[in-house]
Amino acid sequence: MTTRTRRRAPDAGQAAPLMVVMLLAMTVVVVATVEVGQVLNEAAQARTAADAAALAGAAAGRDEAAAVASANGGVLLSYSEHDTGDPDVLLVTVEVQVGRSSRAARAERMVEWSESP
Repeated sequence: MTTRTRRRAPDAGQAAPLMVVMLLAMTVVVVATVEVGQVLNEAAQARTAADAAALAGAAAGRDEAAAVASANGGVLLSYSEHDTGDPDVLLVTVEVQVGRSSRAARAERMVEWSESP
């Protein structure tokens, strides 16, 4: 009696390593997507906090700008008031950081005088 040896296909047993590679690739994609989402969210929050802080600073000064930035989850990095040459106009520039993202914003306060009737 002769014994037969079965030949294996050349690609036999390749499913497990291929699945491991695909699982690793999918994990990397998911982690990268979450990271990008967090960065974009922080950037949007920083933009909102900077806009609000600039408006608050133009209306009430540096302390209010810092309070509004903090209330929006940020830290006031810089605050400056610029003289425009017009005593009735104040230009405020702020920079706010939220997480790893920082944004700058400007606001202008203009006083309009009117005569009494």
